[in-house]
Amino acid sequence: MAFMEMKDKVPPHNLDAEQAVMGALLLDNRAIDRIDTGLVPEDFYKISHQKIYRSMLNLIRANKPSDMITLIDELRSNKNLELVGGATFIAQLTQATPSSANVAYHSGIVKECSLRRELIRIASDMAGNAFDESKESGQTIDTIEKEVFNLSVNRKQQGFRSVKEIIPEAVSRIEQAFNNKNTYTGVPSGFSKLDAMTSGFQESDYIVIGARPSMGKTALALSMAAHIAIKEHIPTAFFTLEMSDLQIMQRLIAMEARINSLAMRNGMLKPADFASIGDAAGRIYDAPLWISDWPNMPILEIKSQARILVKDQGVKIIFVDYLGLISAERPELARWEQMSEVSRTLKALARELKVPVVVLSQVTRDSEGKEPNLSNIRESGAIEQDADMVMFIHRDKSSDQESDKQTVVAETKLIVAKQRNGPIGTVRIGYHNNFTRFVEIEEHH
Repeated sequence: MAFMEMKDKVPPHNLDAEQAVMGALLLDNRAIDRIDTGLVPEDFYKISHQKIYRSMLNLIRANKPSDMITLIDELRSNKNLELVGGATFIAQLTQATPSSANVAYHSGIVKECSLRRELIRIASDMAGNAFDESKESGQTIDTIEKEVFNLSVNRKQQGFRSVKEIIPEAVSRIEQAFNNKNTYTGVPSGFSKLDAMTSGFQESDYIVIGARPSMGKTALALSMAAHIAIKEHIPTAFFTLEMSDLQIMQRLIAMEARINSLAMRNGMLKPADFASIGDAAGRIYDAPLWISDWPNMPILEIKSQARILVKDQGVKIIFVDYLGLISAERPELARWEQMSEVSRTLKALARELKVPVVVLSQVTRDSEGKEPNLSNIRESGAIEQDADMVMFIHRDKSSDQESDKQTVVAETKLIVAKQRNGPIGTVRIGYHNNFTRFVEIEEHH
């Protein structure tokens, strides 16, 4: 009933504020610097106001003066002058605006009205799609959720920016890196040589870690997540499709307490071990770490939970274990097409949320006993193409046999086979089978 009543209402708008913004720009082109950074022509309610504001922006971006004469000429050349009310209306804009002092406030009003109209549009689409039985509810929810998320988180971002806007931010980052030598620009993995090669996991990067079974993919991801959340106190999300959250937590406790994980599972502990377990549990308890377990989790659910965690909990990095268990949106597709779709979705999610997304993946049997390469990524070549970084875990058979001895740390190769914005190469790390954790190889020596 409320929706039916809403249909007949005039959408939120403020024509006086729109005219005040345009009048302020005519009086002082420098007022553009005080206007809401996300204000675009489409935010104006009146079509004629959209045309005028767009012409103003075109003049200012071309380093031309935007006054009454040049604006009229610009509108005339685009055959829009009569459509917006003629030269008389342009002249009225400056007469109705005494100064540009309040342009920031007026542009905020225009933007707020635009956001409210967009919310009404989303609500209307949601109602229409809910009545359309030909559309799946999951897909509809995901679409609406993404639109609302973009509206709330990216409300001040434009679809494009000129180099004039981007350069100051880029130079600031360069200066920050110069002033903070020996620190990482991304999220540190906990392995110094890897971080030296990558400068940490960078925002918006889609990172794939591949290995054969029993090489320790989950152990590596957990070792990284534990360092990031427990040591660095950086909010971290861990999606586990293969193990329960309780199993993940037991492994984390074994890693942190440095207690034999098998002994913990079968209860063969010493009384002294409980002090270490208590200390480890306390450190983990205070860590900003969120774990989501769901066998064959749909990709839509991963997107939904990830958006909530980033928006509400400030999560800075996401781990997914593992790619092959994620349910695609369209199960009727061939397996390789499903995995291609999942891969593209995860890459888009990293870009959308501006956080690194680290995904574990199986590699083919062809790599058994030898170092894997990009062609060995299982199920779809699109994964290799989509990834910003691809790493492989590899251990020689002799190292694997040695790791069966509980006191030995097996030397493991972490092969960076692809990195869009950095070098490739191999990093040596250690795998401690006793604690099912990876460590710096120097730490063991």
